[in-house]
Amino acid sequence: MTTNTKTKFFRTNFRKNFLFSTAKTLILSSFLLFLFACNHNKGLTLESLKIDSGWGYIIKNNDKIIIKQSIIPVIQNQKSFENEEDALKVGNLVLKKLKANTSPTITKKDLILLSIKT
Repeated sequence: MTTNTKTKFFRTNFRKNFLFSTAKTLILSSFLLFLFACNHNKGLTLESLKIDSGWGYIIKNNDKIIIKQSIIPVIQNQKSFENEEDALKVGNLVLKKLKANTSPTITKKDLILLSIKT
């Protein structure tokens, strides 16, 4: 009786090469993702925005506007911030959340903690 040793050799070689290439791909993609995450938030800036009905804020990433908020988020009325300080308080919170790679949404609780007049 003859045994087919080539198939066994092929399977072993294939598994070894496949696992090695998969690990190499995983390491490379992890490294690229890390580089992207480090450079992604590098150019985030905050600016106040004066409008007819009050104040707002703009968040830019490398001079490209990513958020333009001219009204107070979360509240039912479409009302602008009363002063520049309030707009920048909320803008700084959003900026902090973006830099931490979390959702930049603002809650009513955030507005209360920041003492924003609604």
